[in-house]
Amino acid sequence: MGDFDFLVGTWNVANRRLRERHVGGDDWDEFPGVSVARSFFGGAGSFDEITFPTRGFSGATVRIFDPAAGTWSIYWMNSRRGMLELPPVVGRFAAGVGTFLADDVDEGRPVRCRFVWSAVTPTSCRWEQAFSTDGERTWETNWVMEFTRAPTG
Repeated sequence: MGDFDFLVGTWNVANRRLRERHVGGDDWDEFPGVSVARSFFGGAGSFDEITFPTRGFSGATVRIFDPAAGTWSIYWMNSRRGMLELPPVVGRFAAGVGTFLADDVDEGRPVRCRFVWSAVTPTSCRWEQAFSTDGERTWETNWVMEFTRAPTG
């Protein structure tokens, strides 16, 4: 519990997202975001909303800790679609890095989805999403968020 307590607060987020996935491309779309996060259930839950002011949509994430399994389930929502995205990615933190996985579908093709939280400090952190279409032999990172804590007051 408490693994996502570092995320509580307001963050400026530099986003880099591949313009086209599954083609081996290196053309990135870069855009800003602002994330506001809080925890609940004494650190066994985490919620954040991120707005993308230049993209016209927002996202939200709910994370819930399963104490019996020692894992987190992470659910994503997108304001354009208006639904809870399934399946969640599931995983844990080890040695300061959080790795979360799920079997999913992207653009009609089965993928293994991976979220990685890393480089966590009091004022910064990194999130990335990658997909594998070959049973985790290779991964294509398709979205990176660099978080910088917003000034307070």
